[in-house]
Amino acid sequence: MYDKSQMMRGTLEGCILKIISVETTYGYEIVMKLQDFGFEDMKEGTIYPLLVRLEKKKMISSEFRPSPLGPSRKYYSLTEAGGEQLREFESCWRSVSDTVESILMM
Repeated sequence: MYDKSQMMRGTLEGCILKIISVETTYGYEIVMKLQDFGFEDMKEGTIYPLLVRLEKKKMISSEFRPSPLGPSRKYYSLTEAGGEQLREFESCWRSVSDTVESILMM
């Protein structure tokens, strides 16, 4: 059986950038959105190291905001560099996707 999670891991960073580009959001909400879109096994422990890496690479920025349900949450926003990275990811993804789709249609 083909391991879908292996294929999905390679695209996770671009997907996170896209989610953050739509609206400023926090880690748990990112996990929920990824799960809603098909990353069913996604866990917070997978996302947070990626968020730290994206922030170190200056692709996203963060700030703490009060939460109505407890302690403050760390909200993430896309930076200009993150927007450029997202555009490059989208272009690359479409190219790879089109190529694979062409082969699968044989």
